[in-house]
Amino acid sequence: MALEHGMIEPFVESQVHDGVISYGVSSYGYDMRVANKFKIFTNVRSAIVDPKDFNPDSFVDFEGDVCIVPPNSFALAHSIEYFRIPRNVLCVTVGKSTYSRAGIITNITPFEPQWMGHVTLEISNTTPLPAKIYANEGIAQVLFFEADEECEVSYADKKGKYQGQTGVTPPRL
Repeated sequence: MALEHGMIEPFVESQVHDGVISYGVSSYGYDMRVANKFKIFTNVRSAIVDPKDFNPDSFVDFEGDVCIVPPNSFALAHSIEYFRIPRNVLCVTVGKSTYSRAGIITNITPFEPQWMGHVTLEISNTTPLPAKIYANEGIAQVLFFEADEECEVSYADKKGKYQGQTGVTPPRL
């Protein structure tokens, strides 16, 4: 599907794992990579986190090959890959074991049928120590569930607010 329908771009047909946190096609999914642009959560400006009225002062922008996420904090990032989900597919994403074993959790909502865009990633550091995130390497595994029938109402039909997102996309109402 990825090759025939442009479902994942750029698409890596086999798993890359030598000297990096793995990415590309896995046994039953696809290990996506994290790009090198991050929004690191900070309380320096005493902003209030409100998902209905999000204040961009909650983040510090960072670009680089290694992002340091402060203790007990998080960063937003985005996938290198751009996804185009078919109308009969739903995706669920889980964090990579290499990161989870280090107390780093990647949270991503499902990719609904006909959603498209770069994936916004929430990378939480649950430890009391600073944590490294390696750009251009694997961050999470996407699992694809194909339905027997197409859904009645897709994300595109609903005109979802995150349709076609590129880069790091903060909360919208």
